Amino acid sequence: MSDPSGAATRVPSDEFLPRKRGFGASLAWELRRSGKAWVFVSPVLIALAVVIGYPVFRALYMSFQKDSGLDPSTGMFVEGGNAGFSNYTHWLLQQCSLPTGETIACPTGNLGSQFWMAIGVTLFFTVITVALEAAIGLAMAIVMGKSFKGRALLRAAVLIPWAIPTAVTARLWEFMFQYDGVVNRVLGTHILWTSDPWAARFAVIAADVWKTTPFMALLLLAGLQVIPNDVYEAAKVDGASAWQRFTQITLPLLKPALLVAILFRTMDALRMYDLPAIMTLGNPSTRTVSILVVDQVRQGPNSAAALSTITFLLIFAVAFVLVKILGANAVRTQEAQREGKVRA
Repeated sequence: MSDPSGAATRVPSDEFLPRKRGFGASLAWELRRSGKAWVFVSPVLIALAVVIGYPVFRALYMSFQKDSGLDPSTGMFVEGGNAGFSNYTHWLLQQCSLPTGETIACPTGNLGSQFWMAIGVTLFFTVITVALEAAIGLAMAIVMGKSFKGRALLRAAVLIPWAIPTAVTARLWEFMFQYDGVVNRVLGTHILWTSDPWAARFAVIAADVWKTTPFMALLLLAGLQVIPNDVYEAAKVDGASAWQRFTQITLPLLKPALLVAILFRTMDALRMYDLPAIMTLGNPSTRTVSILVVDQVRQGPNSAAALSTITFLLIFAVAFVLVKILGANAVRTQEAQREGKVRA
């Protein structure tokens, strides 16, 4: 481009022009530039430190203290003191301390001897329930994502089990699984669902799947809404079958939402307490780690603090592995989507 005098003029590039910022972006930029952002963030950090940080460090401190109580050898009340790692070995190694200071294997009736069984029950519930809820929730989300009459009513009805309080759900399924309840009458069986070890476990799984599958379906439905219909239309034009559209379009594009749903449900299932506690009325075969913590609190809060710390570390480790493995897959999937590698 040139002016009338013949001299060439250069049009400034867009990258050198001043960009217009919104009020929020300008304010955030000014705060970062002036270093005053901490003034606005500090109240939130202080509140989190008080609400979250103090209980965590307090429980960690208690886990290294002895529980106060009566000394069986003298009959005198003794205060607690430094316990070292004895509270942790009580659970991990199933060791019980004698009044003389010696340690022995915990008796069968002691809660310390039930730790690894509770870990196994918790992991069993987590794996089975999350797998079933992911599969059923995906099917429900696909159905709710279709366009048909009464879709809004169906979506509202599906969310009813999730809206019912867990204690009410547990009591409802307890009535259904009684010896003369609905389940035995419909199946024509005579199973002691809340007393038999394996029957009680499957009863808890059925109740938990009924209760929390709508939550999984809701998260997956939100992920399905993001997938454009044009992708499916193009796949149909190319002759892709329904199964091919599901495996090559729906699953790859839904993977980030599916991974988030699995992560949330896994962390929630590892903390399962009220459903098995109310349904099976303390059946040892359905005792999860959270139930074991509550039972131990009634005997000694410091030992229960150690068990709570172990539970926290277990949940943190599982969440860390899921985020590292599944989260990396989600990132790679999103990058493939941006590069056009996901083809119908």
